[in-house]
Amino acid sequence: MSLLERLVLFGGFIVLAVSTRVASHDYRDALTKSILFYEGQRSGKLPSTQRMTWRKDSALNDGFQIGVDLVGGYYDAGDNVKFNFPMAFSTTVLAWSVLEYGNFMGPDLEHGLEAVKWATDYFLKATNLPGFVYVQVGDPFGDHNCWERPEDMDTPRTPYAVSEKFPGSEVSGEIAAALAASSLVFRSSDPAYSSKLVKRAIEVFNFADTYRGSYNNSLGPWVCPFYCDFSGYEDELVWAAAWLFKATNLSVYWNYVKENINNLEKELVKHKNGVSYESGSFAEFGWDDKHAGINILCSKFLLPNDSNSSPFVPDAEKFICTVLPESPTVSVSYSPGGLLFKNGGSNLQHTTAISFLLLTYARYLNQVNKNIQCGNVMVHPARLVEFAKGQVDYILGSNPLNMSYMVGYGYHFPQRIHHRGSSLPSVDEHPSHIDCQGGTPYFQSSDPNPNLLTGAVVGGPDINDAYNDSRPDFVHTEPTTYINAPLVGLLAYFRSQPSSSTIV
Repeated sequence: MSLLERLVLFGGFIVLAVSTRVASHDYRDALTKSILFYEGQRSGKLPSTQRMTWRKDSALNDGFQIGVDLVGGYYDAGDNVKFNFPMAFSTTVLAWSVLEYGNFMGPDLEHGLEAVKWATDYFLKATNLPGFVYVQVGDPFGDHNCWERPEDMDTPRTPYAVSEKFPGSEVSGEIAAALAASSLVFRSSDPAYSSKLVKRAIEVFNFADTYRGSYNNSLGPWVCPFYCDFSGYEDELVWAAAWLFKATNLSVYWNYVKENINNLEKELVKHKNGVSYESGSFAEFGWDDKHAGINILCSKFLLPNDSNSSPFVPDAEKFICTVLPESPTVSVSYSPGGLLFKNGGSNLQHTTAISFLLLTYARYLNQVNKNIQCGNVMVHPARLVEFAKGQVDYILGSNPLNMSYMVGYGYHFPQRIHHRGSSLPSVDEHPSHIDCQGGTPYFQSSDPNPNLLTGAVVGGPDINDAYNDSRPDFVHTEPTTYINAPLVGLLAYFRSQPSSSTIV
């Protein structure tokens, strides 16, 4: 019985989740497009191999005003700022997707590697000056007050850095994790580059751990409210150490993980700008909070020897039991059509990240012939695969609107996404400069975007399965790099294994 056909009990109410069925999905096509999306988010000098040709060179002088080369990297979403915290998380998970599912990517593996390298080349620049880590390029307030193509930007491209005196352990830790994870991606194809990445990852991790503190305190006026850190920096340090252990096999990093994992649970609730946020939560995973990701990643080392698995495997399985709708400890919500929901904007970031973790854990469980017990419910690995497939299929169009939430996939997809470059005429079509306010009429227009940001996955529908295809509704219509990163791995797996009946 599939997720969308189950009777789900929520707080004493019985909800019948129903969905309109569509034909089976072309996961191969969706995978290709999910990676292509990253070419639309590129900043800097574009290569001759650029396939999304309506995008052109942009931000070619980033960092030059202070004598540092910060050209490159990705714009995080529909704006033109390079926020390194979510960029690094997207890179870590994209690298994880390639590590776990690269064998299923076929010809798209090469493009997946290119997507990872576009980020890591930039992070090598951002961490090249000892004692400093550059964490952002661009004034977010100036940028968000304009509707401009990245090729036309005339807002300040201010670089922001953390240092020994003004630390930023969360963003530095996440960059270290991204470099370490990516070093594994290139270990076979480019050993010299891989070695360079892991060496830099060690340096950046040591910096983040030695000079502890949140970038909220040093750069709060510029990083908040956009990518303010609510969950503390301890999770990023443990996350980075876990990836460094995987990359180096040095016991010092595994010991660090074991010694510090319980520190994540010390502070249960934090308050920021009047908002309460549960920290130290085993059930959270995203650009801000790495807890569930740490437990799933570490469980791969531990599942074969369950006696030494605490707290990683128990917390990983406790997390999974908060997700499955049939579990007595479920704590997430579902739309009538079966889409997973958590608090916060851009909901599909939660859907893709959580589905990635469940699919990945299912494969770990299958390797050791193990099941999960959620109260009185026995959960087999195939159930986790089925769950992940149901969420992916919803995103691709198996939902009450029969709508794909990936731009360019299927016949019915978002046309008015909240994205500057996509919504403004391309440089080819409109060579003259469009200034800050010159883009406003395009933002306000009800016309479809002239440029397809192929593969972009938007924030998604509301909890009632309704979707307002409106550019100003950024919570639902804006794509992000961190929505796509885990989806790449999911699509790669289902490209090769479209059925959940077998696990590979």
